[in-house]
Amino acid sequence: MAGIATAAGWIAYSRKVIDHSLPFPNAVNAPRRLMPSATCGMLNFYSDRSGTGRPLVLLHAINAAASAYETRPLFHHYQGQRPVFALELPGFGFSERSNRVYSAQLYQEAIIQFLEREVKAPSDVVALSLSSEFAASAALARPELFVSLALISPSGLRPRNTGRATQRANDSGVSDIAHKVLSYPLWGQAFFDLLATRKSIRWFLQQSFAGPVDEGLVEYAYLTSHQIGAHHAPLYFVSGKLFTRDVAARVYERLTTPTLALYDQDPYTRFDLLPRVLERNAQWRAERIWPTRGLPHFEKLPETTRALDAFWAGH
Repeated sequence: MAGIATAAGWIAYSRKVIDHSLPFPNAVNAPRRLMPSATCGMLNFYSDRSGTGRPLVLLHAINAAASAYETRPLFHHYQGQRPVFALELPGFGFSERSNRVYSAQLYQEAIIQFLEREVKAPSDVVALSLSSEFAASAALARPELFVSLALISPSGLRPRNTGRATQRANDSGVSDIAHKVLSYPLWGQAFFDLLATRKSIRWFLQQSFAGPVDEGLVEYAYLTSHQIGAHHAPLYFVSGKLFTRDVAARVYERLTTPTLALYDQDPYTRFDLLPRVLERNAQWRAERIWPTRGLPHFEKLPETTRALDAFWAGH
């Protein structure tokens, strides 16, 4: 009974006390615009077209508090050097956060439409973590939109039935049930609010830093996760519904786009299958940025940009 009372109290607190419309600033120091899409909703993006050369498109990761802030060090490093864009995927940042079905196919389509309609030129695309799967699927479907792919700590390179609960739910086929339970209207918002406390956000982010966590990222993650509708897309992620099963064989090994994987240690994924992908697909390269834990561009920006620049110079 005590547990039920505690849960009921938290649900009431979530509904009546927690502010789900906190003001929050732009994720990067650049103009932001909205791109309407009939299939993907209103998409927000930041852009600085003052540089020259090939466009660079940055894609944030997928988690409870994702936004373009996760690409901020790369955006500011290349700003003015080349046209640079940071897209916020459906359900995150200033993009539409409506109560709809979120899927890997939706994110793939958002990337394709953005490249077609806003960037309008073959691009170098950099994606973080799970967004690597979406970007790779988009490149497989529409290779003419991509010059290269750089995947930072990409998911999809672990053996099946290993990794975090989100990934195991996808492997075991229980993600539909998990999502129905977690997103139940009575407690879906309250459950998400547990994930989005400052303490929780800090704990999860600390796992992704070898050194001190970036305080700006912690604060922005808190603000962006306290918006109306902020729980919808993350609950699909937590349920495991956004992962592509066997993406290494079905997508990564079939890519014709030159691809660079940047990795080291990552508490949220593994890279056991990376040697197999490198062996089977000559378009792939990999470089370890040590010591990092999933966000090398925050902790080792010079090393990360040197690896990217060398890779792009060859294409």
